[in-house]
Amino acid sequence: MSPDVVVIGLGIMGTATASLLARRGQRVVGIERFDIGHDRGSSHGDTRIIRLGYFEHPSYVPLLRSAYRLWRELENETGQQLMHVTGIAEIGQPGSEIVKGTLRASREHDLPHTVLDARQAMRHFPAFRLPRDYVAVLQPDGGYLFAERAIFAFAKLAKHAGADLRTGETIIDIVPHAAGVTIKTDKGSIDAGAVVVTPGAWFHSLLDRFLPKFHQPLRVHRQVLAWFEPVDPSLFTPEKFPVFILASEYGNHYGIPPHATSPYAGLLKVARHDYAGPHITPDGYDRTITAEDEEAIRITLRKYLPAANGKLVAAKTCLYTTTADKDFLIDQVPGYPQIVFASACSGHGFKFSPVIGEMLADLVMTNKRIPQFGLARLLAG
Repeated sequence: MSPDVVVIGLGIMGTATASLLARRGQRVVGIERFDIGHDRGSSHGDTRIIRLGYFEHPSYVPLLRSAYRLWRELENETGQQLMHVTGIAEIGQPGSEIVKGTLRASREHDLPHTVLDARQAMRHFPAFRLPRDYVAVLQPDGGYLFAERAIFAFAKLAKHAGADLRTGETIIDIVPHAAGVTIKTDKGSIDAGAVVVTPGAWFHSLLDRFLPKFHQPLRVHRQVLAWFEPVDPSLFTPEKFPVFILASEYGNHYGIPPHATSPYAGLLKVARHDYAGPHITPDGYDRTITAEDEEAIRITLRKYLPAANGKLVAAKTCLYTTTADKDFLIDQVPGYPQIVFASACSGHGFKFSPVIGEMLADLVMTNKRIPQFGLARLLAG
């Protein structure tokens, strides 16, 4: 029997969508070019930050409230801890985008938060060395998600609900027709009623021919995630060190405190949240970690977190796929409502994945669209 829906790309968005569609009674086939939980795209790296006071825009806060609820539901269903609340400190000058945006969202939605000056922040978190004009906005609801663990949890639920998840299979073509869509792969063809394409950085290679008026191409940026051995581990215990985002003259950097999961036990994860740099293609970029990559992170540790400026133990590349306005892209292909897609989560989408899974399932089953994330804003004219 033909499936109702094919899901292309089984990163965090694809597995969340496949899981929800299958649990809603849809016959689902999921196709992944690599392995589930692979490190070639945007869903890996052990942990991802989750936070409620959202500096990007206050309009995301209601979605985040839903996401927190859905993550807890997923934990209950799977019996696994997927979200760890540590609190978050968002640090910078009062006029920085991070501080201003976090305060705006927190005040507009009446979120619990505390503002500390630099001296107070360093008393709470003695690993930091902050200039006198810096402040820290503390949010008790911030924390992190376990990335690969979440993907495996969604995949497990999808399979339990009857989804057929296939790995090591490459998409050759997507052919819409009156009865639905035919998906051609290097292993055969699949006829289905609809397809959900969650391709991450591979958006253009799969969907460009359906979007001739797409005049603002998505940009793909190479990012580096790094794990450091603290010089003074005593300063990075849970009561002394939170998740953080730091705005400085070196850019925006974020960090996730050491935790007990292998293979990064006892290590501090730090990365630069960066939309700069050249546009790359996902199949041709250099995944080698260079001295320049390390220095772009270590320069911030030397000045602002010297107790973390120890041995670089591990590093990986990751991809941001971004729109011009940094908002998500979730919609149907014009003229082909049976082709639904989500991409360009612009480096801040992972935490929303259970909500985006609901949006995509609703698009497939009821044509319910989310104008905020629609394609129209990026089309010519």
